[in-house]
Amino acid sequence: SFQIRGALNAVRSLVEEGERGGAGLPRAVVTHSSGNHGQALACAAQAEGIPAYVAVPRTAPRCKQAAIRAYGATLVPCEPSDESRAETASRVVQETGGVMVHPNQEPAVIAGQGTIALEVLEQAPEINAVVAPVGGGGMIAGIAVAIKALRPDVKVFAAEPCNADDCYQSKVRGELTPNRHPPETIADAVKTSIGPNTWPIIRDLVDDVLTVSEEEIKRATRLVWERMKLLIEPTAGVGVAAVLSEQFQAVPRDVENVCIVLCGGNVDLSSLTWLTDLPGKAE
Repeated sequence: SFQIRGALNAVRSLVEEGERGGAGLPRAVVTHSSGNHGQALACAAQAEGIPAYVAVPRTAPRCKQAAIRAYGATLVPCEPSDESRAETASRVVQETGGVMVHPNQEPAVIAGQGTIALEVLEQAPEINAVVAPVGGGGMIAGIAVAIKALRPDVKVFAAEPCNADDCYQSKVRGELTPNRHPPETIADAVKTSIGPNTWPIIRDLVDDVLTVSEEEIKRATRLVWERMKLLIEPTAGVGVAAVLSEQFQAVPRDVENVCIVLCGGNVDLSSLTWLTDLPGKAE
């Protein structure tokens, strides 16, 4: 997952800050996560010898929960809502004296995710557009800041499920519009809403938000598995689905070279009944 970029940057920043101030290492780092950021923070904290605590929705894929534990973090179950995630993490911060590292609103995390764009521009300078899934918005915000600073001609598109379209609604209304209820989508890593730090960046720097159906996500994920031989998770398939959608066909024809960010590969292989239930074959 791309999440290690932001988590490493955040943890290293905390370590360096402690060294400069003579305070030493943080007592702990705390976050809430559907799984990917939690794994990344656990891994980054383990490398520095810092205890990590992760509030994880009880509905998170078992493979992600197991990976968080395997990296040495303490997993704290919570309900699958933005409110429960935040409240649980806040309680753990109070109990442990740890430092909160927000999965998508922390500036150091956003900056770390933005290194994706630096690599894209270096390795594929011919690109005309970047498409990336959006949940809390840390990745798309970081990418947008870097892209628009270095190559303002390059379009930046966010992609999200129709069932979790808070980013789309926010852009349409011109104001932060979180999901009113916990979304039901196979793309579990983008169930969370964009927040107060990522919204202004998305509002000003992201060119458009594309939404896709659950079936489009499933078909795009299957296509990548079968044709590219890459085991992406459905959330990573959201960007692919967006580019394959009719909506994207309305994009100006000078946008020929498109980079799609495949943002995660944490697939719970024991839960793939949807694959056998899907009619037809990948096109």
